[in-house]
Amino acid sequence: MTEKKGIKIVTIGGGSSYTPELIEGFIKRYDSLPISELWLVDIPEGEDKLNTVGALAQRMVEEAGVPMKIHLTLDRKEALKGADFVTTQFRVGLLDARAKDERIPLKYNVIGQETNGPGGLFKGLRTIPVILDIVQDMEELCPNAWLINFTNPAGMVTEAIYRHSNWRKVVGLCNVPVGMKMGVAQMLDVDADRVHIDFAGLNHMVYGLNIYLDGENVTETVIKKLTSGEASMTMSNIMDLGWQPEFLQSLGVLPCPYHRYYYQTGRMLEKELEEAADKGTRAEVVQALENDLFELYKDENLRGKPEQLEKRGGAYYSDAACNLIDSLYNDRKDIQPVNTMNNGAIASIPNDSAVEVNCVITKDGPKPLAVGDLPVATRGLVQEIKSFERVASEAAVTGDYKTGLLAMTINPLVPSDHVAKEIFDEMLEAHKDYLPQFRHLEVTQ
Repeated sequence: MTEKKGIKIVTIGGGSSYTPELIEGFIKRYDSLPISELWLVDIPEGEDKLNTVGALAQRMVEEAGVPMKIHLTLDRKEALKGADFVTTQFRVGLLDARAKDERIPLKYNVIGQETNGPGGLFKGLRTIPVILDIVQDMEELCPNAWLINFTNPAGMVTEAIYRHSNWRKVVGLCNVPVGMKMGVAQMLDVDADRVHIDFAGLNHMVYGLNIYLDGENVTETVIKKLTSGEASMTMSNIMDLGWQPEFLQSLGVLPCPYHRYYYQTGRMLEKELEEAADKGTRAEVVQALENDLFELYKDENLRGKPEQLEKRGGAYYSDAACNLIDSLYNDRKDIQPVNTMNNGAIASIPNDSAVEVNCVITKDGPKPLAVGDLPVATRGLVQEIKSFERVASEAAVTGDYKTGLLAMTINPLVPSDHVAKEIFDEMLEAHKDYLPQFRHLEVTQ
């Protein structure tokens, strides 16, 4: 780590529509996080977007009057040399791949979603080899840097780094817990800094075990508001169908928006099918949103993050990412929910697995806070998804067909082994250009 000056940060996937969120967050924290170099890295297919976002980033920095130099490059290794922090926010196969992840499962009456079920598996299969290549480059070019992974499926990616590399300076990050905290604050009509939630579980499978307002446990109050129709809590990319009151009251903890895919599978599938037929899949909707955003980004008079970015689904991204980097750099020892190695924090998950849990953030990394065991009603689902993530990450590394099919079959959103094979084979063919580890296979359709 460098002295507290001249910080170099590299963002892989720098041409993302989310990047202005990140720039805004760094600008706001410049006094405590003095970044001298921000390198935005992308691939040739993303060069036009990189140039557009990069120009906006430069205007934002100039408008703010901070001496942060923006570099744009397609050469990852050039960017990584001597970096202090590396953030990742890329999508292998771009939005076209996401659309396939969402639409193909729907043909089989299975949830089509980019981080859950078959879509989450194939996003992991495409992403994990790339993240491991990045880690290999970091070992050579910036061995003291922290890797902050925002790339989905963040839990599976973090798991793969722990199990299939020697790199340990990695933190997986998600805006879902931040969104949940902000949602509770809005529900209670209070400032968010008065709210504390005990988070525990996995990425996109995290629960709020206890909710506190000024130190007083208000979990029952929050659940009552959610089940009475007084309030709702979801994300722009997940339909809010409401919760069955008796179920949520019996569960006794706050689920995250993604739990709807598991606790409301039939209704979510029905809505997905309707939306896909009417408006297109979420990827197709996002593609239109992104086209509009990049047209805005091209406006040379735009010198800040546009409000329309909130529709993209990345709310609180900059707060999550920038708060984490600030706390690592400044050894703040504050509490943040991140994806890190369990190390005994959750009793029913292996110590060497990635979990999403509250941690004390120090210069030496996240220190997970022990929560004991999960409630029995939530424990089995979390363990099932953790098994899926482990098998899926092994398949991503080995390119073994049977291991990949096993991961598909044990996912709770896939109804049977026969359906699993049909979906797996079709998606393997659809994504073959981005799955080089599987190219030795001859799949019989």
